[in-house]
Amino acid sequence: MPSPVLPTPEIETGNEEELTPLYNVVLLDDDDHTYDYVIEMLQNLFLKTTAEAYHHAVEVDTTGRTIVMTCDYAAASFARDQIHGYGADWRMPKSKGSMTAILEPAGPSA
Repeated sequence: MPSPVLPTPEIETGNEEELTPLYNVVLLDDDDHTYDYVIEMLQNLFLKTTAEAYHHAVEVDTTGRTIVMTCDYAAASFARDQIHGYGADWRMPKSKGSMTAILEPAGPSA
């Protein structure tokens, strides 16, 4: 008597990757903080080199914004909160608080 033909179970190949959405942490320009402040903050909070931090300082000053990091939402929220908590620029008497940072979706190309 022949063996019965059993259906072959479907095997998941894992091609359908689910990626965690990424977010940009965007530092916004203002006139209440010096280049030195931006450089110092980015070095202290994000371990940027002096050259990297200077590049971000120039970019935020000339374009009004710079992306300081791209990561998952929890890390991006923490990074934004660190920027907001960094404090005023002691070099400028009119500086009353931290710089502003926002989160934006990084999009599929990040």
